[in-house]
Amino acid sequence: MSGGHGGRPSSWVVVGVSITGFTVGGVALCIGPNWVVFGVGAAIVAISAVLGLAVGILSDVVVDEPRVMQPVAAGAPAGRVEGEVEGEVPTATDPEQRPHG
Repeated sequence: MSGGHGGRPSSWVVVGVSITGFTVGGVALCIGPNWVVFGVGAAIVAISAVLGLAVGILSDVVVDEPRVMQPVAAGAPAGRVEGEVEGEVPTATDPEQRPHG
């Protein structure tokens, strides 16, 4: 899987349900507060959490390639790293060797 934040349609439906619940709850607080409508919004958010687990929404997470950054040498110009060539793009490494980039 290459970069991007696409996600499956089922995951976006869960996100939409969650946003709907937050919106209903927020409107309920603004118009009163109307605690019954707020409870409906909270229930919708809870339902979206269960739906998220059911569709495996967390499996849509996209992990970028780790970036290799060299430590800054003492006396190096600000904003530059040691060994950096202007216009050079950092290269990726194996995440098993350096899991935190």
